[in-house]
Amino acid sequence: NTEGAYLSEGQTVSADGETAQSIIRITRRGSERIVRYAFELARRKGRKKITVVHKANIMKTTSGLFLNVAREIAREYPEITCNELIVDNTCMQLVMRPEQFDVIVTTNLFGDILSDLCAGLVGGLGLAPGANIGSGAAIFEAVHGSAPDIAGKGIANPCALLLAAADMLDHLDMVAQGTRVRDAIRVTLAAADQRMTPDLGGSGSTESFADALIERLQTRAAA
Repeated sequence: NTEGAYLSEGQTVSADGETAQSIIRITRRGSERIVRYAFELARRKGRKKITVVHKANIMKTTSGLFLNVAREIAREYPEITCNELIVDNTCMQLVMRPEQFDVIVTTNLFGDILSDLCAGLVGGLGLAPGANIGSGAAIFEAVHGSAPDIAGKGIANPCALLLAAADMLDHLDMVAQGTRVRDAIRVTLAAADQRMTPDLGGSGSTESFADALIERLQTRAAA
């Protein structure tokens, strides 16, 4: 969060507490980094479409710069279709026709909101992995964080963290191993195994869900 709406600089409140303001900073360098990463990711994974999400119709300077940079970089990847959508329309389209999307690239505030919306489309934050990827290091995590509301109860859905681990394996060029983890999760969910955690309709615990996944990993490994 070194730029965008989550920039920690320039946050002020007036002496009377009646007015607050915060800076949104968008740079060409930061925009180029994230947009180019999105196109390289799409190329590497064989994806054919990128949607650039923005609010340049209103935020003409900041979101406008991000959009213009995305347009410039898109010309370098003629094999990938580049689509542009205003963020509010994106929310509606994700609910009504999610299948039209492939890769989405946007700034941090919009991405933060859209990622939770997308998690809701597939069953909630318990199924959503997350990653912070830089040029020299990468951190993989569950989107839901520490889930303090259910801490210590043994019912946290382990899928988000395991899917993050699968993404980590992909990042380390261990794609076959990452695929095995995802396949085990997919088969367990499809079977509606009652050992799943309550958020997915099961009556099990974190441990019993993990046991079910391990069984399927072992079964597929032996096949």
